Amino acid sequence: MNDMLLAHERIGEKRYREVYGLAYEEFDIGDIFEHRPGRTVTEVDNIWQSLIDMNKHPAHIDQAYAQRTEFKGLLVSSSVTLSIVSGMTVSTMSARATANLAWDEIRLPNPVLVGDTLYAESEVVAKRESASRPNEGIVTIKVIGRKQDSTVVITYLRTFLVPKKAYCMKYDIK
Repeated sequence: MNDMLLAHERIGEKRYREVYGLAYEEFDIGDIFEHRPGRTVTEVDNIWQSLIDMNKHPAHIDQAYAQRTEFKGLLVSSSVTLSIVSGMTVSTMSARATANLAWDEIRLPNPVLVGDTLYAESEVVAKRESASRPNEGIVTIKVIGRKQDSTVVITYLRTFLVPKKAYCMKYDIK
């Protein structure tokens, strides 16, 4: 792992600013980051996102129907699970990214139900300098989403383009 990764930068006497995201040089293959806090999935999350996605499967939006399924309740749409787990990783992994390049090998080995709490971790599995953008590099992470009992509910690879430290955009808006 790199030297201590800072979550704040000093911008003045007794004044600090939060810093989000890593620069290309700060990613080391094999490093694993746990993303906290967890996020409990609510019925509103599930119904709204399912309808935004035009996913009208009754297991996601019809409580009476969902009660009669093997899950005995609303099943969280996989797009909701992907969105929440992905969002949990952004602050550390890609808040400085220039572009999201790919999500690959998405697997959903176990269901998520309304009321489950999701946690995420990311492992840096590959990195290389960009051939066409010399000020940036390409990083691939493996993300694992678990629920409160540690059951794995989603895994995937995510690849993004991230600037090198000298080319990261500054958060100098006051």
